[in-house]
Parts: sequence; structure tokens; C-alpha cells
Amino acid sequence: MILIKTQEQINTLREGGERHARILQELSSMVVPGVTAKELDDHARALIAANGDTAAFLGYKPHGATEPYPAALIVSINDEVVHGIPKADTVIQDGDIVSLDLGIWHNKTITDAAITVIAGTANKKDMDMIATAQRALQAGIAQVKPGNHIGDISAAIEAAIGNQYGIIREYSGHGVGINIHEDPYVPNYGTKGTGPILKSGMVIAIEPMITLGGDEVYVDADGYTVKTKDGSRAAHVEHTVLVTEKGCEVLTSL
Repeated sequence: MILIKTQEQINTLREGGERHARILQELSSMVVPGVTAKELDDHARALIAANGDTAAFLGYKPHGATEPYPAALIVSINDEVVHGIPKADTVIQDGDIVSLDLGIWHNKTITDAAITVIAGTANKKDMDMIATAQRALQAGIAQVKPGNHIGDISAAIEAAIGNQYGIIREYSGHGVGINIHEDPYVPNYGTKGTGPILKSGMVIAIEPMITLGGDEVYVDADGYTVKTKDGSRAAHVEHTVLVTEKGCEVLTSL
């Protein structure tokens, strides 16, 4: 069931989304060669707690998981697409592609957002992939308005990515706001004019995931980390977006 948020919930999501954006911005500045994934997670926990909020992913047990997720921050590196567990022995290297994915509970509402950055020296191929993921995210957001369909978002994302990159199909965006994962699913590929109709008050997380190679992935032995089967590097970006009466509002941007 798709949940339409109340005005009170929307106001709270706006406040939480701004806090969320500032935390992700600070965390992204910490992604440099030599920092460990756990140091990033520790800092995320401290920043969230300082605001009086709660890390949404810490202790969360999604369907099919055998253990709760053990961290506040998802840190996915190079061929890790999503759901990477930040460990103390994972040291960021020069040139690594690092995705930071964060969920925050603020006064019983939740926002979800992700950013991908490069530690230290960047090469053009990686930079172009990240830029493409960001363009795809913006293309999807541009289709968010009452009366449009989820398929309009999906088709716009797919078109913006083009044929140069692999599009992850097993994982997608989703409704959010009251629960971590809500209806509807928001795939990163699709057909215009299909899927649920967007209505004012809906809140969705749009999150393109693309690779330098193919679209096949697998879950690592840790039960969470999703990796590309061909070992290609990946990028993941995400915003929480509110459908308004006239268009949309990105809740997790500054």
C-alpha cells in the first residue's frame, strides 16, 4: 500500500532531510586515502546522535537477512554496488570509488540518501560514470509530479544512463518516509506511462545504480554486500523526493 504523508509528517521529513544532507556532505569530505570504512561509520553515528536522531540501518533486518545490519552507514567500495558493511580493516585506497548510503530516523520519519565520491586521484572513466549516475538521478527527479507514473521516472533514468553502463535491475528505489521500505518500487529502467500514478504527498527514494560493466550482481558471504559479478566498478546515488501539488521537492538536498 502506498502511504500518503500528512502535512505534519512532511514538515518533519523536511527538517530531517536537511540534517541528513549536511551529514552526508560532511562524511563525503572525509573520504580520503587512509581512512577506514569503520571510521566513516563511527563519525556518522556521532553526527546522527548529536542531532538527537537515530541511524535507520543500524540493527535493521531486511527480508531474507539472517542477521541485523551491523552499522549506521553503508560503505560500498569499487565493485561493491550497495549494502557494503564498514569494517575496521577496510582502508580506503587512492582512486577508490566509495558510495555512502545513509538512512536517518527523525521524529518517527525516515529519509534515505546516497552519494558516490572518489578518494584521492580520480580517473576520467570513473568520474564520467559518477556524473552519469547523477544525471540519471536528476532526470528521474524531473519526472516526479502528480499524474505521472513511476514508469516515467524509470524510463527517464534508463535513457539518461544509455548503453554505455550496466543498469542494476535486482535493486531499485522505493517508497519511504514512515518505513525504511514502502510501496511503490522505483526501478531504474522501465516504460513511460506504466506503474502506479504519482500523487501529492507521496515520498519516494530514487536511486540509480550503474556499473562500468554488466548488470549481474551477487551477495557476498557477509550476507549484505552486493557486488558486480564481473568485478566492474559501480556508482550509486540517491535522494528522498516528495511529490507536491505542482511538482516535487528534494528533501535530502541543501
